[in-house]
Amino acid sequence: MTDIVQPEDTQVAISERPAWHAGAGAAVAAFLAIIALLAGAAGLVLLAINQSSPGYVVGTVILVIAAALLASMIMMVSPGHTLVVQLFGKYVGTVRPAGLGLVLPLTSRRQVSVRVHNFETAELKVNDSTGNPVNIAAIIVWQVADTARATFAVEDYEEFIISQAESALRHVTTSHPYDADDAVAGATSLRGSTDQVAGELAEQVAARVELAGLEILEARISSLAYAPEIAQAMLQRQQASALLAAREKIVEGAVGLVENALTRLEDNGIVELDDERRAAMVSNLLVVLCSDSRTTPVVNTGSLYS
Repeated sequence: MTDIVQPEDTQVAISERPAWHAGAGAAVAAFLAIIALLAGAAGLVLLAINQSSPGYVVGTVILVIAAALLASMIMMVSPGHTLVVQLFGKYVGTVRPAGLGLVLPLTSRRQVSVRVHNFETAELKVNDSTGNPVNIAAIIVWQVADTARATFAVEDYEEFIISQAESALRHVTTSHPYDADDAVAGATSLRGSTDQVAGELAEQVAARVELAGLEILEARISSLAYAPEIAQAMLQRQQASALLAAREKIVEGAVGLVENALTRLEDNGIVELDDERRAAMVSNLLVVLCSDSRTTPVVNTGSLYS
């Protein structure tokens, strides 16, 4: 079986190039086209009323054709838009300067916006790198950089970028854990490293839409949460981690306060404590400082040993 060889010209991607246009003579051409059309219309009326010579008929026809050609050359480009010009199906070029101008006659023109666009992806349910399902969405800011590729390389570049952005978002989500607690040392997480994740997402989307001549200006995570089926369990886990961290901080501070109190009592000669009294004081102070509820003092009227 022989391989099918594609024609060489179909393998070459079309890139944007400037089309011939004249901005100075557009108003004059429009005026001449109107005059020619009026003259041609008048000539046709006279032909219908009176029999004229063949030369007059030919002149009238030429005048009407010239008016039609001049009218077909007039184009107008709005700010933030371009015109992709084709001549009998072949790409001629793109007109970017805004305003009234002239292009080649008998050409078809398609308006392509080069303004900045943005959209928010649908909220996707994706498993992160640890297998936990998360709901995530992103905002993509983009614009058309190459009008020829955007017109001819894909069927609909707006639908194309939406599907490619969702594909890139899935890829980035599956490459990182949701929380930093699940990440290895030095790794990025979706919740803790939003700037790095956004930069990676922008690179992934840009690589996918480059063939369509689209440029990614910014990508940001707009929504991120655990899926509802595990949200409660993960919330309890986060609360437990926060509680342990708070307890560790409280104990660390309490030990420092107790040490400072004992040192000052001994240095100032306020009281001399043996090992048993020191242990009792340390225990009482730690209970007071680390307890969640208000402590009730007990007044000892006797001896510690009785």
